[in-house]
Amino acid sequence: MAEVNIKRGSKKPQKTVIQDLTLVAPDRNRKDVGKLKTAVERAESIHMPSRTALYDLYHDVVSLDGHLSGILQKRTGAVANKTLKFVKKGGKKVDAMDDLIGSLKFNRLVELIMEQRYWGVSGVEFIVGQEFDFEEIPRKHIRIEKGQIVKSQYDFTGTPIDELPFVWVVGNKYELGRLLQCSMYALYKRSGFGDFAQYVEIFGQPVRIIYYDAYDTRTKQELRTLLDNTGSSLAMMIPKQAQFEMLDGKTSNANGDLQTKLIRSCNDEMDIAILGNTETTSSSSSSGYAQAKEHGKQQLEITKSDLKFVANTLNDPAFLKILASYGYPVEGGAFEFEMDVDLDNLKKRLDIDTAVAGKVPVADDYWYETYGIPKPDNYDELKAKQEERREVAAQPPANGGCAAKQPPKKMDAKAKNLFDSFLDFFGLAPRQQSEGALEWE
Repeated sequence: MAEVNIKRGSKKPQKTVIQDLTLVAPDRNRKDVGKLKTAVERAESIHMPSRTALYDLYHDVVSLDGHLSGILQKRTGAVANKTLKFVKKGGKKVDAMDDLIGSLKFNRLVELIMEQRYWGVSGVEFIVGQEFDFEEIPRKHIRIEKGQIVKSQYDFTGTPIDELPFVWVVGNKYELGRLLQCSMYALYKRSGFGDFAQYVEIFGQPVRIIYYDAYDTRTKQELRTLLDNTGSSLAMMIPKQAQFEMLDGKTSNANGDLQTKLIRSCNDEMDIAILGNTETTSSSSSSGYAQAKEHGKQQLEITKSDLKFVANTLNDPAFLKILASYGYPVEGGAFEFEMDVDLDNLKKRLDIDTAVAGKVPVADDYWYETYGIPKPDNYDELKAKQEERREVAAQPPANGGCAAKQPPKKMDAKAKNLFDSFLDFFGLAPRQQSEGALEWE
């Protein structure tokens, strides 16, 4: 990326790339699996790649499929809701970055980074001003394969991204995003809903059937008038001499279960593609606590991967350079997420770590990092005092730990024996005197 020089507080108008783009509304024509195949072929073209048609299809299925939109939001929310901080070397948190991290714009930037995993690419253009700000670049104008921003979504050549110092694009030219796997199931599901709606329209209301004599035209006319005046539900007039039979699949699909199974199957496939499991979104008929718990662990691993991906993306030198140009203290630091504490897992790990520490030395930093305990600023001082207390505790006390109080000098043999018996029976109980010496009760 070219050198960025943003003067914080500058009020000089800036000509942005966004202003030069010729925007076109998303294509809302009917989508099917055939159009999906054609869009993928265009996106994977070697000489003239274009994701325009594919992104129009992505936009269509995401905006109209409630289940798909929900699981995308669920995976993104699992990252956006985690606590993010900026730390210097040694793990010390930089408080001056808290306002930036807590801003709505920065939260939206984190969401865009996550959306790159679904769409394949995300891009923004940073705006010169007093505050951190940016505009989103429509994905149809990003030619990630050639590293260019095009003015029109139908263009194949444009301005190289490296020549645009305020533009930051994240993505992989070889990946078309997770929505590629979901789009086919979303389209099949849409067709399934259409069939289900037709099924309800036909069999969700009573069918009126009237038989009449084929040669009695007067009766036929009166029956037609009767049907027209008694509602709009399905009605049929059949001559008595004709044979009538409905063969429509209702016998084998009496309750519409065929369509609901198709819809559920499509939803399950999309769950696996986005979340890696099915039980954390909907419950199957054979699910139980153990199965749901195992699926929850699988999704937790995906969330950990997303957290690492977002943190690494935010620590991109190009982005840190842009933040530095806004005046933020990013030199020598990095973004990282705070670790969520799983008490059950930590308890099991503590038993193992304690046993290992009894065999071999374990660095103190390991305990701080593993168990999420903040390291004190005066760590060296506290560590020295702790070692001193350990040395004192390890030394054997003088005279067996106390100076036993001698029996009174004026004591006959019988009393002395009784005194010694009491000492043997009760043991020695130390008592701290005001002078600091140990005496015995």
